[in-house]
Amino acid sequence: MRSLELKIPPVIIVLVIAGLMALTSRLLPMDPWHFTDAKALAFALVTAGAFIAVAGVIAFRQAKTTANPMNPDAASSLVINGIYRFTRNPMYLGFLLALAGWGVWLANLPAIFWLIIYILYINQFQIIPEERILEEKFGDDFIAYRKQVRRWF
Repeated sequence: MRSLELKIPPVIIVLVIAGLMALTSRLLPMDPWHFTDAKALAFALVTAGAFIAVAGVIAFRQAKTTANPMNPDAASSLVINGIYRFTRNPMYLGFLLALAGWGVWLANLPAIFWLIIYILYINQFQIIPEERILEEKFGDDFIAYRKQVRRWF
């Protein structure tokens, strides 16, 4: 399965998952859940996700290193400041929150299933390969960071 590692840009994965969530909500219609602030919650999740993901990109820019998820080998420094003090993967966490917001907006429980697929895919084919490369490149510094900061939250 290593042939899929670092091959598909995470943004494409997010768009595919969002599309599958929408398709699922149409193919498996359910009575949508109704609670007073569902749309506000959806907006809050998407907004929080966007802020967290952008904070990750900003931290990479401040460190003057690449944020390209397809080429972690090109990283010139290990980013551990800013949002990276709380999560090792703020961009992927931000995408997850945005997808969760989309799921709340769709108000379809079966569509939420795709969040699990997103987490499994990103862990297996993006995060684990990135971490393997970062450990090779930054050695003990990355190992210490990995012990201090959780992968997701």
